[in-house]
Amino acid sequence: MYPTRILRSALPQIGDEKPNITGFSMRKFLAATKKPRYDPWERNEAWRYTGRFSRFNRYRNALPGFGTAVVAFTAYCVYEKLFMKKDEHHHGEGHH
Repeated sequence: MYPTRILRSALPQIGDEKPNITGFSMRKFLAATKKPRYDPWERNEAWRYTGRFSRFNRYRNALPGFGTAVVAFTAYCVYEKLFMKKDEHHHGEGHH
């Protein structure tokens, strides 16, 4: 039998995609890979994503002293720029 006769014999139903010679349906595949209607472990794993373990709280404490270090470094840079005198006459000269 010719492949065209096989394809013609499998008439598409309303809302279906074109018939496939292998019988594979992409819609059925995508429907099966989505989140299941009922997950028996959902209640047991919910604590991982709430409260102390939420995404915000996990990343907030990743670098505990980073904020303090940024403020201290910025203050030092401002102090150095405004108050420290630079002796630019001796840069590059060799006094040996």
